[in-house]
Amino acid sequence: MKVTRLTLWSADLTSHETYHMAEGKTCATVQTHVLCLETDNGLRGWGEVCPIPHYLPAFAKGVPSAVAEMAPEILGVTPTGIDALMRNLDRFLLGHLHAKSIVDMALWDLYGQVTGLPLYELLGGRTQRDMPLYHSISCIEPDEMARIATEAFATGIRQFQVKLGADRNWEADAERLAKVREAVGPGPLVYGDWNCGASRLQATRTGRAVAHLDIMLEQPCKTLEDCAAVRQATGLPMKIDENAHDLASLLRAHELGCLDAVALKISKFGGMSAMRRARDLCVHLGAEICAECTWGSDIVTGAALHFAASTPRGSLLNTCDLASYVSPRLCPDAPTRENGRITPPETPGLGVTPDFSVLGAPILELA
Repeated sequence: MKVTRLTLWSADLTSHETYHMAEGKTCATVQTHVLCLETDNGLRGWGEVCPIPHYLPAFAKGVPSAVAEMAPEILGVTPTGIDALMRNLDRFLLGHLHAKSIVDMALWDLYGQVTGLPLYELLGGRTQRDMPLYHSISCIEPDEMARIATEAFATGIRQFQVKLGADRNWEADAERLAKVREAVGPGPLVYGDWNCGASRLQATRTGRAVAHLDIMLEQPCKTLEDCAAVRQATGLPMKIDENAHDLASLLRAHELGCLDAVALKISKFGGMSAMRRARDLCVHLGAEICAECTWGSDIVTGAALHFAASTPRGSLLNTCDLASYVSPRLCPDAPTRENGRITPPETPGLGVTPDFSVLGAPILELA
């Protein structure tokens, strides 16, 4: 069995509401890419990657060029020795992890179909029937954020990510956290996320203002050292996101004492192969894991759900149904949230198939 055809599509995903983050970052309409690797025996493996503009060193319009560059190293291979294949791509093309993640994901999908197993079985085995979701709340007026939290709570959500820093007003950020905490009551997890957009001073002032509440902070500053300083100054637990991208960064965050929780995102690490290694290290270090990716629809959500389902129960903080935040949805057979939780697909491989009428015409076809 060999990979004989590579096809790439581009699709626009529009957020149901414009999504505001610190430093003027927004998600309104963003570009996702969908990859299909076909084999000579008729199998199709799917991958998806969707970088947020100005968020990470990843550029959506660069995906087609990177995939085309890697194509000679993909076409003709047997799609089951995935670690070896991805190491070869790393030698062939330095960096471009987000573009490699779409290839890695499609290879894992093929591997699952060849073995007849859902992806979670190949990633270590299913550890839980369903997984808790967090709901991300755009950084807008505090009362509106509290309203969104109340509505999400009514659907069963018990973990809330509160975006901060859009107006660079630490007092408003403290009010956002306080009002969301009041809206959902004691017990649910509430954490404030600056996406690297706060100074050490701003984050510390906000954290100290809400230190009497049950709050976690997420990636306030651009460096691990500054995040660790905020954690020490506020006494609040810390989740690392943007600075977690390889094993060395995870070890450094642990060394600095700010790795209470961590977002493991598929496109940051370059695919599921590297994510497995990162997960095992986080379990060893005692950090709780948010299993997700940067953005996207049903294919990348499906991959994240398989990863979450195979993460040890005590080490999984939450996961995210990215597809629920955008339209159109790419896969009519994809899972949806129920009572604040979600289950992974249970058919071989990723277990999701895109609707070709939604994808439209491909932008790249190679054989």
